[in-house]
Amino acid sequence: MPNLNMVDSSSTDKTTIAIIDDHRLFREGVKRILDMEDNFSVVAEGDDGSEAEEIVRDHNPDVVLMDINMPHVNGVEATRRLIEKAPDTKVIILSIHDDETYVSHAVQTGASGYLLKEMDADSLIEAVRVVADGGAYLHPKITYNLLNEFRRLSTNPKDDKNVGFQEVEYRKPLHILTRRECEVLQLLADGRSNRTIGEELFISEKTVKNHVSNILQKMNVNDRTQAVVEAIKNGWVKVR
Repeated sequence: MPNLNMVDSSSTDKTTIAIIDDHRLFREGVKRILDMEDNFSVVAEGDDGSEAEEIVRDHNPDVVLMDINMPHVNGVEATRRLIEKAPDTKVIILSIHDDETYVSHAVQTGASGYLLKEMDADSLIEAVRVVADGGAYLHPKITYNLLNEFRRLSTNPKDDKNVGFQEVEYRKPLHILTRRECEVLQLLADGRSNRTIGEELFISEKTVKNHVSNILQKMNVNDRTQAVVEAIKNGWVKVR
């Protein structure tokens, strides 16, 4: 049976989260990270995809964190069933797999995010916030793999899927972004997390978050993945 936690009235203004993962220690670690955020509340837990519909029906969480590999009903199938019954459900897949097949299957079923289990706490918190606000979130390594695919398409003229991703002259978007924001945008395109961007530029993670927020607002996009894709199309970053 699902391990369901009751929600008190004081948590109704928080982002509510359900965690479905068959590895108890991992689930507890994720819960501990999320519970440290004042505006997050983990309202339910489960250890198999077969519990997803019941959890969403009983607790109506804002975001469901769904493990991809579970013994009876895996995360992709559970997400598909869930989205069919509750189309507005926002699901973030948790996975150890970073290849395109897993990612594409998850996205096609309706998942709003895809995180690798090697994620740091910063990526987890950011992903929940972005998806809860209606955006989409891919783990930085997944974004990097996506960029490599764009590079392959842009350098293979025989591939019909090349349309729309031809190489364009690289130029910094100084007409809308500051020089520091241009640096941050390039590092986002390199698949870096907020923590590693901070280490690269010798600034705090909080400052990185502020720069990312400014970039998204100025580019009029919902999340960092959209920002990177738009930057590639406009030639504002180098795909390297």
